[in-house]
Amino acid sequence: MSLGVDLIPYKTCSLNCVYCESGATTHLTTNLEAWYPTQEIIAEIDHYLSQKPTLDIITFSGAGEPTLHSGLGEIARHIKRKYPEYPLAVITNATTMAIAEVRESLLACNILLPSLDAATQKVFRKVNRPAPGIDIRDIIEGLKIFQKDFSGEMWLEVFLVKGINDTQDELTRLHEVIADIQPDRVQLNTLDRPGTEDWVRPMSENEMRAIADSWSDLPVEIIARFSLFIEQKDASVDLRDRIINLIRRRPCTSADLSASLQVAEKYLLPELKKLIQNSEIESEVLERGTFYKISGS
Repeated sequence: MSLGVDLIPYKTCSLNCVYCESGATTHLTTNLEAWYPTQEIIAEIDHYLSQKPTLDIITFSGAGEPTLHSGLGEIARHIKRKYPEYPLAVITNATTMAIAEVRESLLACNILLPSLDAATQKVFRKVNRPAPGIDIRDIIEGLKIFQKDFSGEMWLEVFLVKGINDTQDELTRLHEVIADIQPDRVQLNTLDRPGTEDWVRPMSENEMRAIADSWSDLPVEIIARFSLFIEQKDASVDLRDRIINLIRRRPCTSADLSASLQVAEKYLLPELKKLIQNSEIESEVLERGTFYKISGS
């Protein structure tokens, strides 16, 4: 049970990743600012935690990059000082790890969950589409420096995009830099919901396992949700609402919906037919297939 603390306005980020399930970045920036007033955030946290909720962890995350908030260190240290019973985690794209001030602010957390999807600038630009001035070499060096000083655990996520960062050369380079960083865990992930770009495709389970096997000298684990694929017809009673909620964000094919909702297409198609008959959604045939969208959108 995690309490999520979102410090950044929606889709304010230093990256515009092709696979992002929250959609495209609308404010691409590297600026460190108090995007929301630091003291107001602390007051809201105090108000909530004064009720002594049952929590396993407090997590800085959200649909943006939390380390872009200049008050992150102050907020984290406040939580650790006043509520030491709660472990503190930060989910970050690691683009600010080259900044000493940010590394210092993150020392207060118990678990750092950074991303590293590339080892070369060329692939970094293809997968993560960074704001101008961000160099993957600086990110890697920042992670190495931080890990030497960090007393908590680093769980490094590598998000694999089929056909881009899964080449043998890039995987070899990734393995080398990860071995230098020495994270406590290496978590391999791939797409399970439609990303920002329609052409993004997930790795297969066999492909992911082959990569994990080749990195067996690292503390690697696969966190992609292959085993959750639903085959039972009545496994989800809220399937209609789940379909609507997803395509309200962006048009999807039945394959997109299947990958995202973890429901076999043969069970999705009857629901899609009903929604079309009720004029709740409509379909449009495009080059990649039949896309479903909210009627009138």
